[in-house]
Amino acid sequence: MAHELRGRTVAILAADGVERVELDLPRGALYGAGATVEVLSLHTGSLWAREWDKDPAGTITVDKQVGDASVSDYDALLLPGGTVNPDQLRTDPTAVEFVRAFVGTGKPVASICHGPWTLAEADVIRGRRLTSWQSIRTDLRNAGAEVVDEEVCIDGQLITSRSPFDLPAFCAAIVEQFAAVPATA
Repeated sequence: MAHELRGRTVAILAADGVERVELDLPRGALYGAGATVEVLSLHTGSLWAREWDKDPAGTITVDKQVGDASVSDYDALLLPGGTVNPDQLRTDPTAVEFVRAFVGTGKPVASICHGPWTLAEADVIRGRRLTSWQSIRTDLRNAGAEVVDEEVCIDGQLITSRSPFDLPAFCAAIVEQFAAVPATA
């Protein structure tokens, strides 16, 4: 089953301050399963990454500016965390609209740690069940979500996880969930 995502293209939407491990490990799992992966961001060039939000962790190359991306080109969406990353995304109307439109397609969306902040800003979690980093759970409840404390939570198209400690289970879940949806033609 090393190529269960062959023919699928996954967008990773991230901004400066992304938690490096929350982008790199899922991206590696997706590549390992045969997916094509593109990093979308608010600007071209590269993103500066962090480790535990405070320590510099190098840069990550941006493949495309989110404003130049089309939801129809992707089979799934990944929203990694880090505190600064989703805080920037949720204040950018283009990024928020991309997430809202993507959720509207019914295609799978995975998010970890602070990543669900962008889902809350896009107003797509009302009545949905999800998990996240503990400090944003009140924000998610206030946006209408049922928040649980689980390693991985799957509610229809949404796959969420709490923290970098949950990455092994999260990576396995996203590969399985993304593989369950037919590839975009």
